[in-house]
Amino acid sequence: MLRRLFFVIPDPGLAVELVSEIERMGVQRDHMHALARDGMDLSALPKATAAQRNDVAWKIEWNLWKVNLALFGLALFGFILALSSASAAWTVFTLAVMVLTFLLGALFVFFIPDTHLDEFTAALAHGEVVLMVDVPKRRVRDIETWVDRHHPEAVCGGVGWTTEHFGI
Repeated sequence: MLRRLFFVIPDPGLAVELVSEIERMGVQRDHMHALARDGMDLSALPKATAAQRNDVAWKIEWNLWKVNLALFGLALFGFILALSSASAAWTVFTLAVMVLTFLLGALFVFFIPDTHLDEFTAALAHGEVVLMVDVPKRRVRDIETWVDRHHPEAVCGGVGWTTEHFGI
């Protein structure tokens, strides 16, 4: 799983310069995606796909969260039924499902970075460019530190997750 760095950049010219410099740091151009409000010229920048513009990763994340909660609720209901019917096997099974869904939820909450495009609607509305850069987890600090030192006008807006598959 890759980490998606979000940078808010005041203008497209600076975004072009930043993309070139990040490329020189070894990040491939197809791992960068630029967004701006309608009407802005981003022809010199790597464009975001429709899935990235619609934040499909957030939709997947939200649906998985709802499924996890539903499974926990069903397992809790099954646990109560198993206890009332004195079925040891079903009690252990439903308890195991509850523990598993709880641990998966905790993993999601504590270890998966959670920044999404809806946090940048004001910046996009003001004509700023949002640059998403997908890098391995080990490169996050290097890229953020470098951008902060060399382009303080480009603000790091957070870190999310992505995968190289499915174009999200």
